[in-house]
Amino acid sequence: MQATDFIIGGKYTISEDIYCIIQSKQPIEGAFVNIIEENEITIVMEQSRATHYIPSHEIYEIDRNWKIIRFDMELPFGLIGFLATISKALAESEIAIFVISAFSTDHILIKVDQIDKTMKVLNNLGMIKS
Repeated sequence: MQATDFIIGGKYTISEDIYCIIQSKQPIEGAFVNIIEENEITIVMEQSRATHYIPSHEIYEIDRNWKIIRFDMELPFGLIGFLATISKALAESEIAIFVISAFSTDHILIKVDQIDKTMKVLNNLGMIKS
């Protein structure tokens, strides 16, 4: 099983909503994801909802204007190099990413102003926007 087996012809979707990444004091119910670590809590949630659900005194830092790209396929645990191939191509185009891996697929967050450039890179790799 090769990464290219999933990349070439692999489908991805781009979120309609704009998201923000928050370093917070508390997790937030209804967020896209809460990452709870020993030293920090990171939240990814819809930007339009962030200020309504999180009081400013609960936020350490917030980074706005991200879109979520979801790789619309089930990726096996033993797959090697899928994200490495994609992140390398994006890095070569000077596109920063924030990565979230779920049980069966991966997501990358891309700044809104980099979406068109990102789509070109993914399409050049052989991926298809669905």
